[in-house]
Amino acid sequence: MSVRTRDSLGGRAAVVGIGATEFSKDSGRSELRLAVEAVRAALDDAGLTPGDVDGLVTFTMDTSPEITVAQAAGIGELSFFSRIHYGGGAACATVQQAALAVASGVAEVVVCYRAFNERSGRRFGSGVQRRVPFAEGAALGWALPFGLLTPASWVAMAAQRYLHTYGLTSEAFGQVAVVDRKYAATNPAAYFHGRPITLADHAASRWIVEPLRLLDCCQETDGGQALVVTSVERARDLPRPPAVIVAAAQGAGRAQEQMTSFYRDDLTGLPEMSVVARQLWRTSGLTPAGIDVGILYDHFTPFVLTQLEEFGFCKPGEAADFVAEERLPLNTHGGQLGEAYLHGMNGVAEGVRQLRGSSVNQIPGARRVLVTAGTGVPTSGLILGSDDRG
Repeated sequence: MSVRTRDSLGGRAAVVGIGATEFSKDSGRSELRLAVEAVRAALDDAGLTPGDVDGLVTFTMDTSPEITVAQAAGIGELSFFSRIHYGGGAACATVQQAALAVASGVAEVVVCYRAFNERSGRRFGSGVQRRVPFAEGAALGWALPFGLLTPASWVAMAAQRYLHTYGLTSEAFGQVAVVDRKYAATNPAAYFHGRPITLADHAASRWIVEPLRLLDCCQETDGGQALVVTSVERARDLPRPPAVIVAAAQGAGRAQEQMTSFYRDDLTGLPEMSVVARQLWRTSGLTPAGIDVGILYDHFTPFVLTQLEEFGFCKPGEAADFVAEERLPLNTHGGQLGEAYLHGMNGVAEGVRQLRGSSVNQIPGARRVLVTAGTGVPTSGLILGSDDRG
């Protein structure tokens, strides 16, 4: 793939299985067990066995290595294993890696997984603590001494500039929270099932770091999610309708840092997501008008707005109205704000359900779904589609 040319990956692989544990605040079991439960559930969903798997892909910042998961899940020999960096930015890239392996013949069946006790164990939201010095982390030295210690504080910098530039109030962010929680309220798997919110609830929630309130920040969740990827041809012989990987992309922008890219000329956008957007549109041949559902990474509400703008669904500064008017169904599982925070992997699973017609908040006629990964970091994205020839 190049940031300038169309790639040839689209249409050569598909997601054929999805599996997850329950989403909770205290799983009561190890992260390895969560990973294995999710992997086995995904294989069962795909109609495959551990013996069919020859590839595994996961994230860094993960305590369950590929070979350990393979052993615990009963998977045999592996011809492919890979890890993607940058936290939640890896979610869609795990699927891209799996598709690349399948398309090139390096592996036939690849499982992508993510599992952690992110509430009862290590909480990413607790911020930077006792880190070993490393080159990439040097950038944090310009922010940490001034009190910017947590992901919320890093996002708040860009969020404040966004509101100032476009003359908005924090109600703009509340639109995202309300939509996510509306869908979570009708999703039995969601932590906030049965608990929708209003804009008044958003405005009444306590400040975390201005202009971010509690309801602008995603949950911290224990759980696991896995996805099975194989060739489109093989997928057609399996029990579930395949979610074809129409396009997949990674992106890092100029002057990219992890969450602290404050020295760019403009803080109101997400250049790394622009790289992803251009490649997805270029490879798929689609435009925003061709997308039926958007599953946009929502660890913090402001970056849902900027993603919509980077992808061209609306003009800069107009995304809050776009969301309020529900011009595009967004995060129909409830997102990370409402369902669970699994670094975006549960969002990929929701994209698959929409194409299967099995979502609890099913959008009629959904045939093309945009899924994005973590924002503010080097990131990734997918366009998933129905199998038009199946």
